[in-house]
Amino acid sequence: MSTDVTAKTPAPAPPGKSGGQATGGLLHLILDGLRNNMRQYGMLIALGLIVILFSVWTGGDLLLPRNVSNLVLQNSHILILAIGMMLVIIAGHIDLSVGSLTAFTGAFAAVLTVEHGVAWPVALVLCLLVGAVAGAVQGFMIAYFGIPSFIVTLAGMLIFRGLTEIFLQGQTLGPFPDGLQKMGNGFLPETGPDTNYHNLTLLLGIALIVFTVLREIRDRRRQQEFSLDVLPGNIFLLKLVAITAAILVVTMLLASYKGAPIVLIILGVLVVGYGYVMRNAVFGRHIYAIGGNLPAAKLSGVKDKKVTFYVFLNMGVLAALAGLVVASRLNAASPKAGLNFELEAIASSFIGGASMSGGVGTVLGAIIGGLVLGVLNNGMNLLSVGTDWQQVIKGLALLVAVGFDVWNKRKSGS
Repeated sequence: MSTDVTAKTPAPAPPGKSGGQATGGLLHLILDGLRNNMRQYGMLIALGLIVILFSVWTGGDLLLPRNVSNLVLQNSHILILAIGMMLVIIAGHIDLSVGSLTAFTGAFAAVLTVEHGVAWPVALVLCLLVGAVAGAVQGFMIAYFGIPSFIVTLAGMLIFRGLTEIFLQGQTLGPFPDGLQKMGNGFLPETGPDTNYHNLTLLLGIALIVFTVLREIRDRRRQQEFSLDVLPGNIFLLKLVAITAAILVVTMLLASYKGAPIVLIILGVLVVGYGYVMRNAVFGRHIYAIGGNLPAAKLSGVKDKKVTFYVFLNMGVLAALAGLVVASRLNAASPKAGLNFELEAIASSFIGGASMSGGVGTVLGAIIGGLVLGVLNNGMNLLSVGTDWQQVIKGLALLVAVGFDVWNKRKSGS
């Protein structure tokens, strides 16, 4: 849940004060606002700096339209997993099985469509149901049997990996039907007159800007109605300008290539939907409650077992969706698919602001964390950095993010 924390509104400058002092006061306000909202904005600023650095180091190749599009396609499955993993971590648990479950659902889809000729929409629904069942079984054992999530999902990781090998008999299986391939590789269709840009992508970008700005203004007014602290007007305006500029740049880059990938639309729907649930729905507040203080949540009447069960069921569905995206992008199911996906999703959540102790984190933070890793991977590939050093750098990024969380807690406590 994102809550804006305010700095004090500056008093009018006394007569005779120079414009430099007024500018210094505004700079002080901005820095103070960032300091008070460091958990919320720290990784967003870090993402911007990483993008700028790699753009310079790669001679601008990072921000080429084709590369931006590939960046979305290559990391969409991790971002989908990160959304579900963020909810699991906020609730005070962990899920080590998502990588193996991703591979298993991809294998299940391949067996249905390639070997048995099942229509791809039916196969898609069945795969999501398989993911829901897998998540429900694990959630039931964690919530109602009291088995630690680490143990249950570790067992699930081994079971689903073994089932994947059994289903595929150690071989790669493909290709998928065209409709399913478009899920991981397709783009929105061309419409309208020839403008040298993808018109539908431009319209979606404009709609997203309007939606985001109106939501920010609405949230600010609601906070003012309940006498909550809000950002000063000039800093709030600066925030809106930054958000608009970021969306506009990404929109223009995608629209100048093939347009928005279909998987980006799926991801956008997930971010908006889960963001709303975690900010406004009772279920989202209950997830924060059981992760932040389980005894207090129980005394408040929160049905912690039911919430935990549905959190893992949801994780299973998202893992199945990610499995379909990966398989459709590769146009084949592989026994080795999904390796280390669970670690990438966990790292994305922690880099994006989740707390080891639970009760803290946002859906947007998970996306930012996933993008940080994605840009690091893409940038280092463009610079021909070896996979050995890539692992070292990503490990250091995770260590810094968790270390920052610990330091921030100690500072708040003191």
